[in-house]
Amino acid sequence: MLKEFKEFAMRGNVVDMAVGIVIGASFGAIVSSFVADIVMPPIGILLGNVDFANLFAVIKEGTVPSPYVSPAAAKAAGAVTINYGTFFNTIISFLIVAFSVYLVIKNINRMKRKEEAPPPAPSTKECPYCLSAIPIKAVRCAHCTSELKVQ
Repeated sequence: MLKEFKEFAMRGNVVDMAVGIVIGASFGAIVSSFVADIVMPPIGILLGNVDFANLFAVIKEGTVPSPYVSPAAAKAAGAVTINYGTFFNTIISFLIVAFSVYLVIKNINRMKRKEEAPPPAPSTKECPYCLSAIPIKAVRCAHCTSELKVQ
């Protein structure tokens, strides 16, 4: 059983998938930081100094009465909150990752199309009289000796 697992794990596809998952997780962390630290602060300033990470709605008060300054403070007080600002940041992160993946796949498909050569021109044609395959430049059929019209 251990030998079968080793064969499975060392296949090229499994190793490639593992590398892709690790790189994807790292890319996701970079995009999350990009959204939270670079994209959202200017948007927050444009919308009147709003910090999206601190946007939340209190559903149930905690042991300490509101107002809470952050979702973390509300959680520490035992309040139940809906953290829609964090959700908004996550949606923007997802859209950036999805668009990046789209661009990568689009370029891979473009390279595959370039690699595919067009099919070669036909080298034979069909005799209209005996329906045998003859060379494309033939002016007389080798099978039935009929004269062919030059096309």
